[in-house]
Amino acid sequence: MFTKRTILLLLFGLILVVPPVLAQPDQDPQNKQRKVKKEPDKEFTKWLEEVGPIITDQERRGWDKLRTNEEREQFIATFWRLRDPDSDTEENEYREAYFERFAYVNEHFASGTPGYKTDRGKIYLKYGKPDEIESHPSGGSYQMASYEGGGSTSTYPFERWWYRHIPNHTDVEIEFIDPSGTGEYRIARNPFEKIATLNVPGGVNIPGIAQSDVVTAANGFGNPFSSRAKDSQWDWMEISQLADKAPPVNFERLNETGTGSPIAEGDFLGTNLQVSFFQQSDERVIVAFTLQTDNRDLSFHDVGGIQTARLNIAGRITSVAGRRVGFFEDTVTTTATPSELINAKGRKSAYQKTVTMLPGRYRIDVLVRDVESGTAGIQHLGFEVPKFGSALTASSLVLASVLKQISDVTASRQFVIGDKKEIPYLEGVYRSGAPIGIYMQIYNAGIDQTTLRPSVDVEYVLIKDGKEISKLTEDWRGNTDTGQRLTLARLIDSAGLNPGDYTIEVRVRDRVSGQNLVQSEKFTVVK
Repeated sequence: MFTKRTILLLLFGLILVVPPVLAQPDQDPQNKQRKVKKEPDKEFTKWLEEVGPIITDQERRGWDKLRTNEEREQFIATFWRLRDPDSDTEENEYREAYFERFAYVNEHFASGTPGYKTDRGKIYLKYGKPDEIESHPSGGSYQMASYEGGGSTSTYPFERWWYRHIPNHTDVEIEFIDPSGTGEYRIARNPFEKIATLNVPGGVNIPGIAQSDVVTAANGFGNPFSSRAKDSQWDWMEISQLADKAPPVNFERLNETGTGSPIAEGDFLGTNLQVSFFQQSDERVIVAFTLQTDNRDLSFHDVGGIQTARLNIAGRITSVAGRRVGFFEDTVTTTATPSELINAKGRKSAYQKTVTMLPGRYRIDVLVRDVESGTAGIQHLGFEVPKFGSALTASSLVLASVLKQISDVTASRQFVIGDKKEIPYLEGVYRSGAPIGIYMQIYNAGIDQTTLRPSVDVEYVLIKDGKEISKLTEDWRGNTDTGQRLTLARLIDSAGLNPGDYTIEVRVRDRVSGQNLVQSEKFTVVK
């Protein structure tokens, strides 16, 4: 995660200059490996295009220096936080209003060019709906106002928008003209650009002003015939640049915590967060968010003779663009008898929420607060929901502390996937002798048409210090799975394992298609 100083450097496009290292004489520069910047995922490219009207030059330079999707996610979160008018509310009102406007301009201002790329669209996205709109969609005969010189003429289609106030400006008029008649209005540089008969002899009839003078004025900025201060060439020039200039941003807000309360970001409660993926259908994925806390960090108090700790857990899921796509909030309890309390504080508590989602890249922010003490922690995590497709593939490989068959639907569906209850063990540190639970689903596996049994070989391989130390083979007898979804649920005995770090590899080979896949996870055994 970035520090605030790092984010500030990125936003302002600052870089550190390191003296170059001189090449050795025997090194051919053509043979040196080139550093290639990985292109961002299309979701990030789309986001940058959508916020183009409001992103500052400093921010764009900072964005161009980012290298990973995690850095881009953090940038986007900071980008919207800087514009949030009220950090005490859950919603970012600016972001919500911006994307409502985005939909509006694409519906009303598109003309062969997407609405958000037109001048009207850019102004609307930056400053919202005008306080007043004067519209002449067909052009034609027009009686000019006194500050335009008076008189009559014929115009192209045009609109005049008036804002009582926008940042750094008051009493703002913006004219848009459509000389081509295609519906793509552009900002006018002066009030004479809308005159359709400007170059037609006798086409402009302004008392006391020669048509040649009007033509000259139409080739520059402002209105030299007006007594209004806001019609000066400087004001018109500044207004004409509004479409390509981002609204001002207060970068000093980077010094704020941005959480709406004095909450420190990080693992205040010894909190871990894990995201796992399981196929539901061709287009839908079950996403399991598992949160684990250390009981020693919780505040227990007596409730009817039972020691009880309570946590409020709130999670918000957003797209890359920052739009909210999911939200959950629960209160969970951990209990122990007075005699069990010491041992209970040495254990961990787990919470899980499953959500059905479409493939794509997202971000989750989770706030965990101890109800009794008020202490809290925040977790931020970017993740990508996979598209499983039709080839041999698998779900996430989950290390579990509890793994068992269930025969009926329990009141709580927490930790239940299919007909198995699996409680993920995020820390992955097992005491010698404790069973190591392994859970995984295989999709699109081949079926032997003679036996109607899975035609798949599965091996569980234990690796320590880069060497295979044991191998177990899956026995499909008694497996009740049918079709092309197979469930692996295995407990591995750790009693014979020496303390140390291990890797478990699940190797799958489809005998029908010849496809292979490998999933792996790391764990540790301690005495």
